[in-house]
Amino acid sequence: MQNSIRGFLLGPLLKGVSRSFYLTMRVLPTGMRDPVGEAYLLARAADTIADTALIPPERRLALLLALRERVNGADKDDNLLARLAGEVAGQQTQSDEKLLLESLGGALQVLEQLDEPDRKAVREIVTTLTEGMEFDLRTFPDERSGQVAALNTWDELDRYTYLVAGCVGEFWTKMTYMHLPGALAPSLEETMCARGVRFGKALQMVNVLRDCGKDLRIGRCYLPATMLAQAGLSAQDLLQPGASARAHPIMLELVRIALDHFRAAIDYTLALPRLSVRLRLACLWPILIGLETLERLVENDDWLDPAKTSKITRHDVYRILACSLFLAPSNAQLGKWFKRLFARIEARIKH
Repeated sequence: MQNSIRGFLLGPLLKGVSRSFYLTMRVLPTGMRDPVGEAYLLARAADTIADTALIPPERRLALLLALRERVNGADKDDNLLARLAGEVAGQQTQSDEKLLLESLGGALQVLEQLDEPDRKAVREIVTTLTEGMEFDLRTFPDERSGQVAALNTWDELDRYTYLVAGCVGEFWTKMTYMHLPGALAPSLEETMCARGVRFGKALQMVNVLRDCGKDLRIGRCYLPATMLAQAGLSAQDLLQPGASARAHPIMLELVRIALDHFRAAIDYTLALPRLSVRLRLACLWPILIGLETLERLVENDDWLDPAKTSKITRHDVYRILACSLFLAPSNAQLGKWFKRLFARIEARIKH
C-alpha cells in the first residue's frame, strides 16, 4: 500500500503538477529520485498555498507556516490537512494542484519513510523554500489591492534568489554526494555546493526577468528600488507605456549577472563524470533552456508586456532534449554549444 502511494505521488501526480521537472526526474539516478521528488511535491504544495490569491495573504501565511511546522515533525495538527483541502484545494482551477493538496497526507507519510539523512535534507530545503514564500507574503501587497511594491536593494534580490532557487542547487549537490559516491570528488564538495547555489540563482534570475511584467500586475517588483532610482524610475512607472525601453538598461545589467551565474552552472555540469549521462542531462536541460530564454529576453523590445513573454517554444525544448542526448558526454561539444549561446546573447547586450 505504501509503495502504491509513493508510486502515485512520484509518478502521475508529479507529472501532472510539473511536466518539465518530471522530465528531469525521469533521468535522475534511482537513489536520488525519491528525496528530490518528495522535496519538489512538498514545496509545490506550499507554493500553491502562498499563491492562492483568493485567500487573504495573512491567512495564506498562517497556513504556510503551519505546513512548514508539520513538515518539520511538529505535533500533528489533525485539522491542518482538512483545512488545506477545504480552504485552498477548493480554490484551485488546475485539477492537479487540487489533487496535490488533497494528497498531502500521503506526501507526509512518504517523508517519514525516507532514510534519516534524506528526511533531514528534505526538511531543510522545504524550510528554506517556504522562507522565500514567506518573504513574498510579508513584502508585497495583496494581489488584488492595485498597489505595487519593489524590493529595496540588490542584496535583497540576491538573498531572495537564494531562498527560492539557490538553495535547491545546494540541496541537489548534497543529494549527489549522498547517493552517488564517486560521482563528485570529495575535495570539491565546498566548491560544488557554491556552484550549485549560483546554478539555482541563475535560473531564478531568468524567472525574475521573464515574468517581470506579469509579477508587476500582481503588485510584485523584484527589480530593486535602488536600481530603478538610478534610471529615474519607480515600480509604478514600470506599468506605464514605454517602460520596457526605459528599464532596458536594468534588464541588461541583471542579464549580465545571470550570465555570470550560468558560467558557474556550466562549470558545475562539466565537473560531473562524462559517463554520468543522466546526471548531466538533469543539469544541462535547465541551463540550455535558461540561456535560450535569456536570448529571447534581450531580443524582446516589449519585455515588460505580459502578453509578449520571452519564452521558448515546445519545439525548442524538444530540440534541446534531442541534441543534448548525443552531446552530453562531450565537454568539447558542450563547450562549443555554450559558447555559441553566450556569444549571441552578449552580441545583443553590446548592440
